[in-house]
Amino acid sequence: MKQLVAMLAIVCTCAFASSQAIAQADLGLKGAGVEVGMVSPEDLDATVGFGLFVDLGTIAPQFMLEGYFDFWKTSEDLSGLGEASARDIALGAKGKWIFRTSNPRIRPFAGGGLGLHFLHAEVDIPDQLISGFLIPGMTIEDDSVKLGLDFGGGMNVTLNERTDFIGELWYGVVSDVNQLSLKVGVLYKLGM
Repeated sequence: MKQLVAMLAIVCTCAFASSQAIAQADLGLKGAGVEVGMVSPEDLDATVGFGLFVDLGTIAPQFMLEGYFDFWKTSEDLSGLGEASARDIALGAKGKWIFRTSNPRIRPFAGGGLGLHFLHAEVDIPDQLISGFLIPGMTIEDDSVKLGLDFGGGMNVTLNERTDFIGELWYGVVSDVNQLSLKVGVLYKLGM
């Protein structure tokens, strides 16, 4: 009987705690934004990256969710032997833990997330004339989809009641193409 009462007490406590967490959640489309910055993929030249993101609200008062779409492309001349290029289109979600500060307009954060990376690599080799022999050119391509882990942080700064400025630094762990990105952006709040 004591075990039954103890189990009932544990179940009631867990149900109450989870209902409190759900009551504090404020999920939904809260805002949308754009960002631009530098992306440094591993073993490739740094390039400009672009992104779109959406504020999906909060799970708890200090923990927000964000969905994102990022794009970058880089190309490199192979010293007259052709050109190599690579691109990444990423779709994912991030969780951000917002730190409390004395100034409510400045909100630093740290976070992590998961993303699907649609990677494309290509090498174009033009026709080569070597010692009077014509060697035909070719194009070699590779496409892959890889899961990536994102770790990073940054700061949201409220500009006015409808707009936030965002600066952030993220490191993406993606097989064969780990990447560091430093971006700035603007978040436009919806439904105020």
